[in-house]
Amino acid sequence: MKISNRRSSSTGRRRTPVAVALGAVLALTVTACGDDGSGAGGDKGAEGSGTGKITFWDNNGGVRTDIWKEVIADFEKANPDIKVEYVGIASTEYQSKVDTAIQGGGLPDVGGVGAAMLAGFAAQKALDPLDDRLGESSLDGKLNKDMVESLRAAGGGDDKLYSIPTSANNGVLYYRTDLFEKAGLEEPTTWDRFFKAADKLSDKGKNEFGYTIRGGAGSIAQALDAMYGQSGITTFWDSTGEKTTVNDPKNVEALEKYAGLFKKVTPAADLNNDFTKMVAQWDSGTIGMLNHNLGSYQDHVKAFGADKFRGIPQPTGPDGARVQVSNPVDGLGVFQSSKNKDAAWKFIEYATSHEANSKFNESAGQVPAHLDAAKDDWIQKAEPTKLAADALSDGSTTIVQLPYYLPDWNTISKADNEPGFQKVLLGDMSAKDFLDNLAEQLNEAQAEWQEQMA
Repeated sequence: MKISNRRSSSTGRRRTPVAVALGAVLALTVTACGDDGSGAGGDKGAEGSGTGKITFWDNNGGVRTDIWKEVIADFEKANPDIKVEYVGIASTEYQSKVDTAIQGGGLPDVGGVGAAMLAGFAAQKALDPLDDRLGESSLDGKLNKDMVESLRAAGGGDDKLYSIPTSANNGVLYYRTDLFEKAGLEEPTTWDRFFKAADKLSDKGKNEFGYTIRGGAGSIAQALDAMYGQSGITTFWDSTGEKTTVNDPKNVEALEKYAGLFKKVTPAADLNNDFTKMVAQWDSGTIGMLNHNLGSYQDHVKAFGADKFRGIPQPTGPDGARVQVSNPVDGLGVFQSSKNKDAAWKFIEYATSHEANSKFNESAGQVPAHLDAAKDDWIQKAEPTKLAADALSDGSTTIVQLPYYLPDWNTISKADNEPGFQKVLLGDMSAKDFLDNLAEQLNEAQAEWQEQMA
């Protein structure tokens, strides 16, 4: 996998650590979390005895609760002098809960810290750098280098590692093999085949559609994936590192084509669908294709059985190259305020070891971060995960690294622009106007970030 991660200006200056208070965080109403956490952001914490109790916050509670409890039980058996209190928090609530705890106290010792939220936490001095711990660990050299570097790049520009990768939840194009076979269609391995199939599989009179598009929460990342995949543009910023490529004419054309699918070959309900509704709709209907990630694979197996669909990497362009935007790498971090960092690190070290990382990702259906876990037998049997792992390691895919390091990234890519994307789908706003507005916000955020880092 080739990662494009141009972030700095052409001067190539070494950046210093971010020291910025996030406006959105300062505006939070401080409330007590009541989760027996260890402290607030800025509290330096302590190494501790390496024994006793630690608190772990799961950033995908409910969905991953059962497997984390298994991993915790295994860890406690191997480390009987350490007890882990598990707190499951829904992914939609996790960032705000951590932000509130940073300001008001109640942070855990260790928690899920994915790339998308890493910069915000690091900017508030909430996380402990893990480079030295990793360098002295048996994990050193055993983790996927691209995942490690993705998390390092997402940390805010000080070149420190604040999260140890657990997995990559890669984007997948799921398609109904039975419907394709019936229609005499080729596998949608290219964008031309994708659009052809979306059209041919649609018959609105029979409530049959070729594709389901994500128009609700989370729509921007999926639209960016379709844009860059079609345009073949391999960098998010131009050569100066100051201007985004999102509104490049090739991306504008790609978004016009992608958004043009709405209501023509997709259900009208897609306008408001988040991933949960989109996945449920695909699993219960006669829709030909779905873009999601590896996390929904088991849902599709339950709906169709393993023989009526496939999950393949994103389509390739006319030159045979595959370009896709980065999907956030997930990981685990030690909160700086922890009074028992040694025990917290032992938990991370165990959770990302070969055996535990393999067990976790087999359950989650994601690509393991541990190199040995990625070679285990279950990978060969879980086709979408195997294909995703191969695409990320065989050089066939170029990853356009999204600017997770920008403190404003989540706001820009979600609340600020999801309503605008819906207007594009409805025909009330042009793709060019939408992308020009998005580019203006991104360029401003990039300029502010570079000024803070200067």
